[in-house]
Amino acid sequence: MTTQYSPKKPNNSLQKKLHAFLAAIIGAVLLGDPIKDWDQKRVGWLKQNPMFASRGENRVLLVTGSQPWRCESSLGDYMLLRLFKNKVDYCRIQGYEIFYNNAFFETRMDDHWAKPAAIRASMMAHPEMEWIWWVDSDAVITDMEFRLPLEKYKDYNLVLNGWPEQIFKERSWLGLNSGVVLFRNCQWTMDFLSAWASMGPLSPDFEMWGKIFKSTFKDREEARSSDQTAMVYLVLKHNDTWGDKIYYEDDYCLQCYWAQSMQKFKRAKQLYVDMEKNVTALRRRHAEVATQSYGGLRNKYLEEGGYGKFTGRRPFITHFVGCSPCSGTNNQKYSVQDCTQGLEMAMNFGDNQVLRNFGFVRRQLENTTSWVFPLPFDAPGEMEEEFPN
Repeated sequence: MTTQYSPKKPNNSLQKKLHAFLAAIIGAVLLGDPIKDWDQKRVGWLKQNPMFASRGENRVLLVTGSQPWRCESSLGDYMLLRLFKNKVDYCRIQGYEIFYNNAFFETRMDDHWAKPAAIRASMMAHPEMEWIWWVDSDAVITDMEFRLPLEKYKDYNLVLNGWPEQIFKERSWLGLNSGVVLFRNCQWTMDFLSAWASMGPLSPDFEMWGKIFKSTFKDREEARSSDQTAMVYLVLKHNDTWGDKIYYEDDYCLQCYWAQSMQKFKRAKQLYVDMEKNVTALRRRHAEVATQSYGGLRNKYLEEGGYGKFTGRRPFITHFVGCSPCSGTNNQKYSVQDCTQGLEMAMNFGDNQVLRNFGFVRRQLENTTSWVFPLPFDAPGEMEEEFPN
């Protein structure tokens, strides 16, 4: 009989001590030693490897991932697979690269605190990439045609969904969301990541930071240092250092709260069907590789019609904040059924946009095992998708 090994959480004091010892060593190497002159090093590397520089200035690497061990929820691993497929599909369509990480580069910086080390390692592993785009595993891309407007961010190094008034006036730790963030591959980001991580679990003052965050943010109920509270604090207290290079995106759904996005899907579907009835070029099935040009054409009609974030456009990214598909320990406000059905509908909504190019459609968006049906070549908008009431 072959014995299969599955990584598990440390469950005894000896394992925990070993993890702590290894973390101290790894942490000193990865985040303890600051990277200097990264911009010059990147330029030098690109000169030595001109074949990568010739591929374009705004190359993007999407980074996502999960924990090293199996999910506790019975559907968790299946959900993670589909969530990964969703991001792979989008990257294939848009010409982006993707890296899925299921290892903690620093064992004490687990869960959401795994981001700084993963982002920094990705920058160093891929100096040819101009942008490192972190997307949480529980975020679903629900508009496969939409392309990041990178020219808009040419003067910025960090792009995230946020609201400066909530950060600086209301002092809310929810003034930004760190689940979907776009970092430029540069020295500024290296310095920002080091400052961000200094308030994480590797810090000897980790417990103190949690208390500071609770006293700083009026709506913070627990004295715990999270990656998001640390990022908001860094921006709030050191805006003179970082602020001029941060872009707070709210013109489109860089990440939209899932409970609100669920209500937009049906309206968006009808809007896009009506548009395709009037524009033959949008209605016809096309090669997947041409999706970018079709997305640009559709965007023209959406802009002319005044369809922005709140007026019928598909949500770009639907973020299932409060749902934990892997552990199953959701926020008490949401039932397992609501989270599971919501995830299924969002993933199927995005997947139908992919399947369309292959000539098929899934009609029942909330059904885990729904069948796909052939799609008429010239009238994809005529195929009705079933939305739950």
